[in-house]
Amino acid sequence: MQVYLVGGAVRDALLGIEVYDRDWVVVGATPEAMLGKGFEQVGKDFPVFLHPQTHEEYALARTERKQGSGYHGFEVFADPSVTLEDDLIRRDLTINAMARSEDGAIIDPYGGQKDLQARVLRHVSPAFSEDPLRVLRVARFAAKLAPFGFELAEETRELMSAMTASGELAELTPERVWQEVVKVLNSPQPSRFFEVLDAVGATEVLFPELNALHGVTQPEKHHPEGDVWIHTMMVLEAACRLSGDLSVRFAALVHDLGKGITPKELWPKHHGHEAAGIPLVKALCQRYRVPKKIEQFALKVTEYHGLIHNGLDKDAKPYLKPKTYHKVLQNCGAYKDAESFEKILIACMADARGRLGFEETPYPQKAFWLEVLAAASQVDNQAIIAQGYQGKEIAEQIEKTRIHNISQLIRNENRV
Repeated sequence: MQVYLVGGAVRDALLGIEVYDRDWVVVGATPEAMLGKGFEQVGKDFPVFLHPQTHEEYALARTERKQGSGYHGFEVFADPSVTLEDDLIRRDLTINAMARSEDGAIIDPYGGQKDLQARVLRHVSPAFSEDPLRVLRVARFAAKLAPFGFELAEETRELMSAMTASGELAELTPERVWQEVVKVLNSPQPSRFFEVLDAVGATEVLFPELNALHGVTQPEKHHPEGDVWIHTMMVLEAACRLSGDLSVRFAALVHDLGKGITPKELWPKHHGHEAAGIPLVKALCQRYRVPKKIEQFALKVTEYHGLIHNGLDKDAKPYLKPKTYHKVLQNCGAYKDAESFEKILIACMADARGRLGFEETPYPQKAFWLEVLAAASQVDNQAIIAQGYQGKEIAEQIEKTRIHNISQLIRNENRV
C-alpha cells in the first residue's frame, strides 16, 4: 500500500499558495484493507475513505470509463492493480495531475510542473471531453489562478469549444452550475471565469442574459470602457475590491441585465433598464436555484441602483424628492435591516467605479444615503401612539414623520 498526496494541494504548494484541503490516493489497496485500518468508507460504490484521525479523503487509485451522458455517466474501476499514473491521467489539467510521495518526491508523468512554470492550463488527455463539468472547472481554475497569469492552452480552448458545441453542457444540473459560480465569486478575479467561458461559447449556453450584453453600446461620456459586457466585468472586479460578500458580488454581476434587451434604436441610452432587468434576474436565479436571500438582494440592486446614483447630483447636492428617498429606503428594507442596505450601497459604488477611468472615483452617495436613513429613522413610535393614533393611522404618521425628517435634512444640505 502506497499513499500519495495529489491534485490541488500539490499544485498550490508548488505555487506558494497556502494549502487548506488535502486529497490522497492509495495505490495497491482494497476496501477491506482500508476498513481494517480504521478508515470510514464514503458511499457504497465509490472507493473514497475518511482517515480515522484527520478525516481527510483517501481514494483508492481508480480509472473511469464513460458510460452515459453528462458528468454522472461514469463506470469506476478501483483495484490494487491500478497504478498511480493510471489514476492521474483521468484528471482534468496537467497541473492537477501531479502527486507527492511520502518522502516528498514529486511524481509528474504528464508535464504538470512545466505547465505550472509556463502558466498554462492544459488538459491531460482526450478523456477530458467526457465530463462537461470540466468546462466550468477550468474556467474556475483560471479565476483562482488569475493572480499568477495562467492562460488556456490553445488545444484545450478548442476542446472546450467543441464540448460546448456538442450540447453536453445541457447535462449539468442547476445546483452544480451554481456551486461553481459560488466558488468563483469567492475567488480573486471572478471576471476571468466568465471571460474563459465566453471564449469557448459557454456563456451563450449557460448565461444567455449575460451574453446578450456583448456589443450593447452605452453613452461614451459615462462609459468610456465600451459595451455593457466590459462594464459588467469591471463592476464585478470593483465589487471584489470593495466587499467579500457573495450577495454584493452576485448583484454586481447581474445588475445591468436590462440593458441587454434595450431596443437597438434607443442605444446608447437605456432608460428604464433597471425595471427591465428584474424579470431577467429572476429567470437566471430560478434556472440555477439561487438562494432566495441572494436573489432578493440582487433584485433590489437591479431595481434601485439608478435612483441610488441619483440621490446626489453632479454637485453632490440632494436631487430626489423626499418621498422618493423614503420609497427607496422602504423598498430596500433599510428601516428593518440597515446592514443589508449598506451592502446595497456598496454594490452601487461598485457600479459607479466599474468604468474606465472611474476606478477610484469618490462615491458620496453612500454616506449621504446612510445620513438620510439615520434622519428618517428618528421616529418616536410611542409618542405617535400617545397622540391617540390607532391601527393604520400609526403607520401613516410614522411615514409622514420620516418624510418630514428627510425634507429637513435636504433643506439643511442645500443651505451648506
